[in-house]
Amino acid sequence: MLHTEASTGFGGQEIRIVAEAGWLAKHGWNVVIAGQPGSPLLAEAAGAGLDTAAVRMRGPLDPLAFLSLRRLIRERAVSVVHTHSSVDSWLGGLAGRSCGARVVRSRHVSIPIRGALVYRLAHRVITSGDAVAAIVAGAGVPRDRIVSISPGVDTQRFHPGVSGAEVRAELGLRGPAVGLVANVRGSKGHRFFLEAARDVLAAAPHTRFVIVGDGVGFEDVRRRVREMSLDGPVIMTGFRRDIPELMAAFDVLVLPSIKSEASSQVIPQALAVGTPVVATTVGGSPELITDGETGRLVPPADPKALADAILELLGDPERARAMARRGQTLVRERLSIDAVMTRTAAVYEALLRRR
Repeated sequence: MLHTEASTGFGGQEIRIVAEAGWLAKHGWNVVIAGQPGSPLLAEAAGAGLDTAAVRMRGPLDPLAFLSLRRLIRERAVSVVHTHSSVDSWLGGLAGRSCGARVVRSRHVSIPIRGALVYRLAHRVITSGDAVAAIVAGAGVPRDRIVSISPGVDTQRFHPGVSGAEVRAELGLRGPAVGLVANVRGSKGHRFFLEAARDVLAAAPHTRFVIVGDGVGFEDVRRRVREMSLDGPVIMTGFRRDIPELMAAFDVLVLPSIKSEASSQVIPQALAVGTPVVATTVGGSPELITDGETGRLVPPADPKALADAILELLGDPERARAMARRGQTLVRERLSIDAVMTRTAAVYEALLRRR
């Protein structure tokens, strides 16, 4: 099978592609990932031992890219093409259809769909949660072609036995630690995280705030940290690979997204290691967190509510950890990579039986 992705960035969407392609390869599928030449996705996939193909995709109707994908599909005898972004969904969808392959389109984000024509190329649309499924259906895609499947958690890496001691020592975390793990861009709400941090520090001055990740907004966030005189209590680590250990080092994981949060990967990852979560009521986060039961939910763009929820969990660590333990049950039963990919593979297999 062939996964296509025209993005040149590397965030949750691309991480999910590599993880799912890796699972498929380990379970008997012949998988190749086609992406932009020199993209972080292809480098990450190759580093994971996956088969890759560099295809320059300049736009949704790029004839050279279409022919390259068509040739790749024929040479590799691809039976399923799974597309992920708008540009590659046009190119991969058309190439796949022209070769008689079955086409699956993923919808990863919860922003409105301006035109659903490209979705007609897909035999099935896999959405990252029920909230995104509703958006896709609202754009005119028949419900019977939509399947809601959240990202899976690698429970071999994310589990209650992971230790955050080395990370805490490295970063000098001696008191309460609050983390934000996300691609650094406006939609993730870093601005409101910093405003909430200032309020938390007024009540709990020994708290430290760790921002993990890179992205187009990194320098802007670093500038805000300086302007708000938060250089001491706020640590920006940049991109890190030791995410399980970082999660375990935090007393609270915060996801303050203000838009386009389909089904977060970091929320179930934090729950899997036993870290309490505060998230906003954006996209699919309410599908992962039941407020007061498995974590705290607050309105987006509301730093006071965010600060109050953080202080609540820091002030009652026993209750906070109990919430996280209840969340672990959800992860084990429904959101492990094995559970999620068993459902995904079933979608592929059902389509192939109808050829």
